[in-house]
Amino acid sequence: MSQPRVLIIDGNRAAIREQQLAAGGSPTGEGYARTLRQLAPVTCDIVHPADGEVQWPAGVTLADYDGVAITGSALNIYDGGALIERQIELARAVFESGVPCFGSCWGMQLAVTAAGGRVRANPLGREFGFARRIALNATGRTHDMYRGKPAVFEAVTVHRDDIETLPPGATALADSDMGLQAIEMRAGRSVFWGVQYHPEYSYADIAATAKRYAPVLLAEGLFADRGELDAWVADVLALERAPRDARLCWKHGLGPGMQDARAKLAELRNWLDLLVLPGRQRRS
Repeated sequence: MSQPRVLIIDGNRAAIREQQLAAGGSPTGEGYARTLRQLAPVTCDIVHPADGEVQWPAGVTLADYDGVAITGSALNIYDGGALIERQIELARAVFESGVPCFGSCWGMQLAVTAAGGRVRANPLGREFGFARRIALNATGRTHDMYRGKPAVFEAVTVHRDDIETLPPGATALADSDMGLQAIEMRAGRSVFWGVQYHPEYSYADIAATAKRYAPVLLAEGLFADRGELDAWVADVLALERAPRDARLCWKHGLGPGMQDARAKLAELRNWLDLLVLPGRQRRS
């Protein structure tokens, strides 16, 4: 049996991917692929609809994939324009294909929009660094996506938008003080799992994002000055090397959901194990 094949829809433009790489992180799609390959023996293809029309690998269609993952993005869905409309139409095509789909941050916002929901600028402002006190609701505590996850946890995050209205077929699974944090959605012929945070991000990725967003983070008062931001980046890079460092975990309020690699990646592992890999087995 050949390896399961996952399509990664990278929501960012080329310029943003290049800035993230220059800051010491991974380009969005490549970082997602790296994480998925850590969890399962999968083949990943990456497309970049924000840069232009999608070109499929020779002889491949959406129906040939066992899963689709949609990354985060620096875009805002309500700004509209061709680079966003292409992604909405691609998400709708994924739903009609019946392929199981997972979305992080922008990925969830895109899927909700494509299915008829609404996304807004979060009236509470930007959420950056670590999302705090994400709490599973009664449905989330028994949902397959959250097998092996604490009932309350922290997660890497960067966004200033949230879901205003869920579309038909969507069920909330988790929230926090900043708003909705996770859903399951039945859209078209597909099952979609989505989260507002970034389980796929390494500490190095969020450190690079802090460097890239530095002017915005300083202007919005999330850091007092550049020295404070640089000290935060240094702490996060130290956590990349030692995610259980007791002093830094206490300082940044990070519990088992971030300290334990299995718990941190539970959502993606469960998606692969329960939706993607079984589909490949059935098709073989």
